[in-house]
Amino acid sequence: MQNVLQQIGIENYIYLSTLLFCIGIFGVLFRRNAIVMFMSIEIMLNAVNLLLVVFSTYHQDASGQVFVFFSMAVAAAEVAVGLAILVGIYRNIHSIDIDKLKNLKG
Repeated sequence: MQNVLQQIGIENYIYLSTLLFCIGIFGVLFRRNAIVMFMSIEIMLNAVNLLLVVFSTYHQDASGQVFVFFSMAVAAAEVAVGLAILVGIYRNIHSIDIDKLKNLKG
């Protein structure tokens, strides 16, 4: 069996990662819902993780894959804290719209 990178090609992984990252940027810049913004940030992080795994496999070095493992653990903690903050905000102002959160300035 051939290596997966030889069958598919590293260029296709780069294109997919670029597409995912652009979708994430679009979601962060143009959507006003905080949950959609969190999901867009996660899509961008996963695009970077995909590139790290691909280049790690391409260079036959496992350090990139280990870094991705820790990056995913930190991203999971980030989501847990972010969603807890959003739940607290929703309980106070009954909305998670970013435009309404601007009123929280001191």
